[in-house]
Amino acid sequence: MSVLEKLSSKEAIALEEKFGAQNYHPLPVVLSRGEGVFVWDVEGKKYYDFLSAYSAVNQGHCHPDIIGALKTQAEKLTLTSRAFYNDMLGVYEKYITSYFNFDKVLPMNTGAEAVETAIKLARKWGYEKKGIPDNKARIIVCQNNFHGRTISIISASNDPVATENFGPFTPGITSIRYNDIEALREALEDQNVAAFLVEPIQGEAGVYVPDDTYMKSAYELCKSKNVLLIADEVQTGIARTGRLLASCGNCSCADKNCSGSPEVKPDILILGKAISGGVFPVSAVLADSAIMEVIRPGNHGSTFGGNPLACAVAMAALQVVRDEDLAENADRLGNIFRKEMEQLVQDSPLVRLVRGKGLLNAIVINDSEDSSTAWDICVALKNNGLLAKPTHGNIIRFAPPLVMTEEQLADCIQIIRKTILEFEAHMD
Repeated sequence: MSVLEKLSSKEAIALEEKFGAQNYHPLPVVLSRGEGVFVWDVEGKKYYDFLSAYSAVNQGHCHPDIIGALKTQAEKLTLTSRAFYNDMLGVYEKYITSYFNFDKVLPMNTGAEAVETAIKLARKWGYEKKGIPDNKARIIVCQNNFHGRTISIISASNDPVATENFGPFTPGITSIRYNDIEALREALEDQNVAAFLVEPIQGEAGVYVPDDTYMKSAYELCKSKNVLLIADEVQTGIARTGRLLASCGNCSCADKNCSGSPEVKPDILILGKAISGGVFPVSAVLADSAIMEVIRPGNHGSTFGGNPLACAVAMAALQVVRDEDLAENADRLGNIFRKEMEQLVQDSPLVRLVRGKGLLNAIVINDSEDSSTAWDICVALKNNGLLAKPTHGNIIRFAPPLVMTEEQLADCIQIIRKTILEFEAHMD
């Protein structure tokens, strides 16, 4: 078979199963093209994308402005490594720090790399600025978090699927209950705590939205104890929740120029995924100078981090968010979506509840976590032209590209409603 020969879905799946590590469990659909909110499989069937590559494709598939930036830069210079200066990195660093209102940025490639970078930065700050004794620094995390899959990060996980047979794990991590300010208050009594690493909304755990006051209270507690607040916004950032950053909490802006709530500005901000619109691996760690200055030559780096291609793509992707008012659109459409899903909860005993913010939402299926019901519903949704994926067994996450129109959303709501009601009828 020629490598350029067109494959059927069956053939493509068979190749992955034979030659690839089985570290994912994809829905049985093989995609070959995307545009805006739509993707097409190799047979040409069209689907609404309701996952957005786990919120990496907020700007829609193959946005022409982002692809244009990619093409233009790819024809000039793609990589120098940080052994030399290049003419894109400084421009990008000025752009992104101004965009998010921070002094400095440390550019990386993936979300997991950025989380590791933030942990290293916080530890070094803890030793050099806070005065924590050598090798005693602790990082507080929350149960049911998802920060990535490296050894250090899974050391902070309580998910047995992520941790089984991967030990020994990285020490210096304290895990507390999410959305529990008293648990955080107690953990912060340890004077060796350098940072609190938290997702403003726990996406992979099933779109758990904390109390409106949680991030503000956590921020104030951390400040009172000279502890850094690290916001992992790899999935929730870049307008996904109806705000530029979910750590803004309950601010009422929802506009393209929001650079964070004055009440909650994380000491360290972690970004990834949609920072490139899903076009190229780009992540970033942002902090002010008093924190970032502890990093000196040789302390940290990446061959590809800050490469010219990534810089061009990220600036174009972030500009799209502003130019197209994607935060405002996510806020408005999210309210419509949850209202309609609440009605579905009333109409179908199969759906227990809906939760979310902006266009990061989930429905909880009224079945056990070890059942196949949510998976089977997602397969039925696929057959009806909409792609979504279960998480934690009985939860279905819905996160379409933020460029979706109200008319398209209405069409998707009808697909979801029709699928759920028909699925329920066939169960009887």
